[in-house]
Amino acid sequence: MEMSPTLTDIPKTTHVAPRAARIGLVAGWGRFPFAVAEALRQQGHEIYILGIRDHADPALADYCHKFEWVGLAKLGHSIRFFVKHDVHDAMMAGKVFKVRLYERWAWLRHLPDWRGLRVFWPHFIGTQRDRKDDSILLTIVHAFAQDGITFAPATDYAPELLVPTGQLTRRGPSAAQWKDIVFGWKLAKEMGRLDVGQSVAIKNRTALAVEALEGTDECIRRAGQLCPSGGFTVVKTAKPQQDMRFDVPTIGVKTLESLVAAGGKLLAVEAGKTILVEQPSFLEYADKHGLIVVAVTEESLAAE
Repeated sequence: MEMSPTLTDIPKTTHVAPRAARIGLVAGWGRFPFAVAEALRQQGHEIYILGIRDHADPALADYCHKFEWVGLAKLGHSIRFFVKHDVHDAMMAGKVFKVRLYERWAWLRHLPDWRGLRVFWPHFIGTQRDRKDDSILLTIVHAFAQDGITFAPATDYAPELLVPTGQLTRRGPSAAQWKDIVFGWKLAKEMGRLDVGQSVAIKNRTALAVEALEGTDECIRRAGQLCPSGGFTVVKTAKPQQDMRFDVPTIGVKTLESLVAAGGKLLAVEAGKTILVEQPSFLEYADKHGLIVVAVTEESLAAE
């Protein structure tokens, strides 16, 4: 049975973005795939998109040379699509709702093809490998690499999507809120080190909610249920071992909508390792609702 790679099996991409004529994009949910596709199009690339079924927006078909739907576990189908179109450089963008793999009869709805069955067997049928995000995504990257398809960070092609350090909104944190940010940063980094989640909700240096399988928006909603007085802080960071090819922290207007609905007041993210989509709309919405958004680093927090 084919075994999955470990973190040390596959070197992380650190090179400057290649300028291949043809680029593949595996697209999940959200606006991030659109931002990447637009950047690629402006750079003159031919774009070949695999839209993950029940996740990707069909409007992505208007941004590429070829669009095709693929099931979550159809790994062989995905690889053949890129090979057929002579695509050797690819990337991932957009959220995949891992929780759907735990729904009743999930494997019937997401039936794998033969390649997918062989590759995912150690994770979902056997007991050799865990189901952490990094473990599964590295397994997928390794499978594509065996057919000559190399994945690079989407931000190599669209670095302008990464949030710079600083206060993004008109309003900034109070002294008490800075203390919550520092407290939340340490907790979020530890959860990331364990590959559990990226976000935590904090109030008065108390952890209200920690993100796991459900995702950031549900974590925020749960914090609102547990803290009906509102005014809490959400801290979202990259993992200490973050591989920028996949599962990069991403925020957008939807994140702020969840924060407002739950009664939260402040969003702190990691500068240089968080993707911000639709920035003008994001900042307009944040200021309109009196939210505070800051992008910080370990160094900037140490100076507070």
